[in-house]
Amino acid sequence: MTNKQNLKISLIVSDLSSSGAGRWGGAVRPFLLAQALKKLDYQVEIVGLAFNSDAPPIYAPGISITVIPCEYYSGIISAAKELLPRINGDIIYAVKLKTTSFGLSVVKKLISKRPLMLDIDDWELSWHGGEDWKYRPNLKQLGRDIFKKDGALRYPDHPLYLKWMEGLVSYADAVTTHSQFLEQKFGGVYVPNGKDTELFDPGKYDPEESRKKYGLSEYRVLMFPGAPRPYKGVEDVLIALEKLNQPDLKLVIVGGSPYDDYDSQLMEKWGKWLIQLPRYSVQNMPEVVSAAHIVVVPQRDTPAAQAQFPLKLTDGMAMAKPILATKVGDIPSIIGETGYLVEPSSPEEIAEKIQLIFDDFATATAKGIAARERCVKYLRIENMATILEEIIAKFN
Repeated sequence: MTNKQNLKISLIVSDLSSSGAGRWGGAVRPFLLAQALKKLDYQVEIVGLAFNSDAPPIYAPGISITVIPCEYYSGIISAAKELLPRINGDIIYAVKLKTTSFGLSVVKKLISKRPLMLDIDDWELSWHGGEDWKYRPNLKQLGRDIFKKDGALRYPDHPLYLKWMEGLVSYADAVTTHSQFLEQKFGGVYVPNGKDTELFDPGKYDPEESRKKYGLSEYRVLMFPGAPRPYKGVEDVLIALEKLNQPDLKLVIVGGSPYDDYDSQLMEKWGKWLIQLPRYSVQNMPEVVSAAHIVVVPQRDTPAAQAQFPLKLTDGMAMAKPILATKVGDIPSIIGETGYLVEPSSPEEIAEKIQLIFDDFATATAKGIAARERCVKYLRIENMATILEEIIAKFN
């Protein structure tokens, strides 16, 4: 293989559209991996499809990004034919166990004989019932699924294909995961998400000024900087606020959900306690998070949540915010003693902890500072780079 200075790594991303990895710009897992690899002086490119022909501008300085627009139910094969020759790295690095990342990467490996790495940041089948999912259509239904214009098997993320991808994991020459749950399930090496702690630096911002800028000066702000979904437990926080019944307490959701109308459902039911802010670029997020009094990560205890490393945690930790989170998956080991932990699906406990935090905000602030120190020590982009360097060295 070529020497380190000339080594090129191609990150293959399953969906770079505004409802996929492109939604959060340079803030999600593929771009964190790319930043870590750049720290090692490798050449890095990101290559992927953008479903529904929706390819937003993405903030990724120094990283080449190639996006092939594609429709969900048509054009996958032609888009794949266009994408495969654009993968030029000495190492292929697929992100997610999906046909449009790992599946295409396996094909590229077979054609090019180049090493293939796989990063698993979700248990994709968990959205469909996990190990219990089965596909048993009758002949008529199978025909519909294959031949109808919007047939289920024309959808590249159909759980049948996700199951097939799990069966191909052994084709990868190295596997990385972002949670211990996934490491135990699929093997490989645990590479926890890192944070750009120079960008996310609380010393650069005045929280009061940030609250004023975003219209939050009148409130004590509990912030959820991400896309709400039922398993993420934001309803438990809203129930807690209902119990506390203190009008200046608000849950601020930043970005909202690109997947469905869940935001509208929350607002309709809990609008009294809820403020929604739009999506912001990764460059603006430190200022937004600085406006929070508390960052909440109230994951429910589901397979999907157990498999995840919530990036909201490192947002809050890096910005020295008190963290209120649930004892789900890796969350306790990520924050250690630097946050406030409650049982999942426990609005009563969440309410008690919110009251405790504001009754002794000096202690909560000290915990936030300790969380920042922990993040800087263990959860920086440079920590990711160190682990990745050891893995890649084995290919030389």
